[in-house]
Amino acid sequence: MQAVMYKGPYEVAVEQVEDPRIQHPNDVIVRVTSTAICGSDLHMYEGRTAAEPGIVFGHENLGVIEEVGEGVTSLSRGDRVVMPFNVACGFCKNCTAGYTGFCLTVNPGFAGGAYGYVAMGPYVGGQAEYVKVPYADFNCLKLPEGTDNETDFVLLADIFPTGYHGNELADVRPGDTVAVYGGGPVGLMAAYSALLRGASKVFVVDRVTERLRKAEEIGAVPIDFTEGSPVEQIQEQTDGQGTDKGIDAVGYQAQAGGEGREEPAIVLNSLVDTVRPTGALGVPGLYVPRDPGGPDEQAKQGMLMVSIGRMFEKGLRMGTGQCNVKRYNRHLRDLIIAGRARPGFVVSHELPLAQAPSAYEKFDKRVEGYTKVVLHPHE
Repeated sequence: MQAVMYKGPYEVAVEQVEDPRIQHPNDVIVRVTSTAICGSDLHMYEGRTAAEPGIVFGHENLGVIEEVGEGVTSLSRGDRVVMPFNVACGFCKNCTAGYTGFCLTVNPGFAGGAYGYVAMGPYVGGQAEYVKVPYADFNCLKLPEGTDNETDFVLLADIFPTGYHGNELADVRPGDTVAVYGGGPVGLMAAYSALLRGASKVFVVDRVTERLRKAEEIGAVPIDFTEGSPVEQIQEQTDGQGTDKGIDAVGYQAQAGGEGREEPAIVLNSLVDTVRPTGALGVPGLYVPRDPGGPDEQAKQGMLMVSIGRMFEKGLRMGTGQCNVKRYNRHLRDLIIAGRARPGFVVSHELPLAQAPSAYEKFDKRVEGYTKVVLHPHE
């Protein structure tokens, strides 16, 4: 089959690889119809992780089941399914408590597994014609037959639940004001989710024109941080009070001003200043234990200068960690089916798999309106 393979920093290629096969009775093989490029993929693409050449990328996958292991009971050949990026067993202590992003079974020595991602287990990615899904009864979410809402449904694999998770971490409630730092796909999904949850006003902080425009289109207030302090801009629009809640959808590659200079702690510290006393922060943005590309030795070790004293002074609460997709994906799927949610607005390009190398390059450089790319392996 054809698949997107990592070759080295800033280089991927579509190459022929071995077809997946059933290896355990609980496996299924899915014919991938849609698979998205994620900002997390760019961390590997840029050479900022320990990823070795040969990894097949892709953890946002949707398709139709082609083959079913003899131990699978709730799925059949022909079922249309979307898979959480978290590979999870469904029966360990964390999974049964709802923390499927931190499964203790699927990746020995590490809490959590994912398709096509460094250190997240031996699971081949789905930016390919086919993907094997382990523990399939637990990991596959059934979708309506056909092809309707394909672009909406594929986002259930990661960014829609992850944006929603940021709101859960920050405990966003109806009537809250919310500041979302980062207008990329996850940030836009966080803002969209805040509005779905009844937030009264949502600010989205970024500098990329296309992202700020999309934020405005969904009813959020765009804040261009190149035009002045985002903290001050938001303070001016909240009567000097700040917001009730804040969400970090950027992570460790945050940049200061419009100069492209990385300051990994700048978003966290800006949120501490943005959110009112006794408010809450949600941090679904990715922070890694080691960042070879960090701007200083502390950042390279995953240690940041965060204003914890100011957090304490203001009585702020903070929730962190990757999304437990299974906790949200059924609920969000049903909102899509009911026509109450259309997250696909964030997708800027839908392309055949063969165009993946060009799509990675353009998405990484944020050019030509590239905000979110969905690949179709069988086109």
